[in-house]
Amino acid sequence: MRLLLCGVRGSTPATGAEFDRYGGNTSCVAFAHGDADPTLVVDGGTGLRRLSKILDRRAFRGTILLGHLHWDHTHGLPFFASGDQDGARVDVLIPEQGDASEVMARALGPPHFPVRLEDLRGDWSVAGLEPGKHDIEGFRVLARDIPHKMTRTYGFRISDNATSVAYMSDHWPARAPGEVAEFHETARELADGVDLLIHDAQYTQEEFNARAHLGHATIEYAVGLAEACGARELLLFHHDPERTDDEIDALVQKYSTGALPVRAAAEGHVIDL
Repeated sequence: MRLLLCGVRGSTPATGAEFDRYGGNTSCVAFAHGDADPTLVVDGGTGLRRLSKILDRRAFRGTILLGHLHWDHTHGLPFFASGDQDGARVDVLIPEQGDASEVMARALGPPHFPVRLEDLRGDWSVAGLEPGKHDIEGFRVLARDIPHKMTRTYGFRISDNATSVAYMSDHWPARAPGEVAEFHETARELADGVDLLIHDAQYTQEEFNARAHLGHATIEYAVGLAEACGARELLLFHHDPERTDDEIDALVQKYSTGALPVRAAAEGHVIDL
């Protein structure tokens, strides 16, 4: 399994020299079988534009899983050049919540945006995905509801014959300042014994008390979940848009003192498992 990190920033893109090393595009991770072109993409943030460059603008034929429909996870869809061309096949799967085309139109279309998915070239489809086990593009995908903010949100466990990755880009483990964060049952299921846990790490514990209402996790929570579930490695993801490269470096150093390998997701990196 090969992972291509196309966008790793949370909430809104970030620009400037202080964000160059980890990148400023929002959530998008592409999965490939070995050296083949990616056929499974998780989330369609602005990082999706990078996938077109990786494909050298060849037509994409595969599936995009959207964990939820907040802007930072959908803004890349109408700008996906490899999907907006003849010969492309793009199956968009969203958490089940009624008529998928109608729900998607509320996220992407007039009056909020001038282009609808059906305006793009290629063969695009939108469907709801029920929680549970699925075979998608040659990968085994387990979808589970996880807590986020004001929207149905899925976390995913993606496996092939040899390796497994848990992906929880947006996860709200505690609902009030000062509340003790317990590891959510479905988060435990997704992360149990995985080779790599990609997890929301937008805030530090000190920042969380003032920002708990925004629906994201702390780095401390991500580390604790990875350790409790026996994950082999943790990749900190969905970096706060104000978090500079140097600040991310410092946090990785702070939380890399134990047995658990902790890294920070960086746009453009390729991970072979």
